[in-house]
Amino acid sequence: MNHSSTEPDPEPIEPIRYLSKVEAAAIETELLKDYRFGQQQLIEIWGHACAVAITKAFPLSSLNKKQPTVLVVCGPEQNGSIGLVCARHLRIFEYEPTIFYPKRSPHSLHQDFTIQCEKMDIPFLSYLPTEVQLINDAYNLVIDAIFGPETDHTDVREPYMGILVTLKQVKIPIVSVDVPSGWDPDEASTDGINPEVLISLTAPKKCAASFPGKHFLAGRFLPYDIQKKYELNLPEFPSTDCFIEL
Repeated sequence: MNHSSTEPDPEPIEPIRYLSKVEAAAIETELLKDYRFGQQQLIEIWGHACAVAITKAFPLSSLNKKQPTVLVVCGPEQNGSIGLVCARHLRIFEYEPTIFYPKRSPHSLHQDFTIQCEKMDIPFLSYLPTEVQLINDAYNLVIDAIFGPETDHTDVREPYMGILVTLKQVKIPIVSVDVPSGWDPDEASTDGINPEVLISLTAPKKCAASFPGKHFLAGRFLPYDIQKKYELNLPEFPSTDCFIEL
């Protein structure tokens, strides 16, 4: 007997929203001003969630080299600080991060994150080898925390232009934080680096809509009113996880 006519149709699942650069900035401003999140608090949430997602994508047992070495390349703005927090948590998770942070921010908030890494005996490189094979031999993966959606991708200057040239040539996996460095946040790009893994923060940006690699969403804290206002249609996170694979 067919009961299909009496059963309600399941509600269609709305696709996840991919944010423009302007929308991402508006959400962050709202979190800071209206919801009274602190900038340091947000960076800590994002950096921790990135580190947990990386442990999922690259478990210690899966790393090829004898030592669980990771190179974290940090930019001068907020994305760089997220990279610093990520490195600190990876150290707690028994990875061996090394940080390259060529232009340290004078902002006291960013300096705090730097000191925290130094106090945990995480080494800082004084320069990035231009001989790519040295990077391939020394590390299992590279974390790209150079530029976020707040950066003008058309105005990349040294030392970052040279860093991107080097990272385009590495053979080990690259994990990009929020936006692959060199990409336009609002559209997919082939000009920047080519990461194997992308970790979007808060909600994915428009450039990630056709990302072909492994894609995570990290940071499970967004108030429901903001999710509703911006029609984000975020997926359900499993259990108590702070990240989800998209």
